Amino acid sequence: MPITSQLRPDGIRVVTMDAPPVNALTVQGWYDVAAALDEAGGDLDTKVVVLRAEGRGFNAGVDIKEMQHTTGFTALIGANKGCFAAFKAVYECAVPVVAAVNGFCLGGGVGLVGNADCVVASDDAYFGVPEVNQGALGAATHMARLVPQHMMRTLYFTARTITATELVQFGSVLEVVPRDRLDDAALQVAGEIAAKDTRVIRAAKEALNGIDPIDVNKSYRFEQGFTFELNLEGVSDELRDDFAGTDKAKGKQ
Repeated sequence: MPITSQLRPDGIRVVTMDAPPVNALTVQGWYDVAAALDEAGGDLDTKVVVLRAEGRGFNAGVDIKEMQHTTGFTALIGANKGCFAAFKAVYECAVPVVAAVNGFCLGGGVGLVGNADCVVASDDAYFGVPEVNQGALGAATHMARLVPQHMMRTLYFTARTITATELVQFGSVLEVVPRDRLDDAALQVAGEIAAKDTRVIRAAKEALNGIDPIDVNKSYRFEQGFTFELNLEGVSDELRDDFAGTDKAKGKQ
């Protein structure tokens, strides 16, 4: 299964994404992430969640090929709703979520990480929101939780990426470690949280969400509206064809 969840004896629940080749999740995959986080928060034996991934990178966002091989807007709507559900589930999980990021973290991956409570990364990790290349908008809400406003805008408009090492200076990434130490680093900080009284930690998570200056759910939903507009205009479909290398795109060359 692309998404697995395992509760350790110490109360740390490890949720793993494993969808080769690049962890670009299908519509169902995003809903599965949401379900795993919802289950974790509802389980009183879970004290903290570590969200991690197997393979070359943490997450490459939405499965563009699934979208391009589905007629109509069904896959688009599904992907938008699935991403919304997954990001919301991370943010609203009743216990803290520690993201352990390896390799690339793009698009929807930034949505997951930006809504996490703590981020550790491997020394090959990098982050980006290349949505403009595919005629979509989204995850600026979450990138803005990782970098200052002007940096977020530059990354968004240019589709550039930023390394985990650079994010340490902004305080959004706790630490950067060699890739073979990433899981240990994530479990270390998760263990510190799990050692606290879980009743206090759950109350603290709710309290911190309650004082957040930005409503991340409404903010992201607002962004998604522009994605729908671009799709109705046909812009997004054209750019996704180019990206996915479909027969339609090849016919234009």
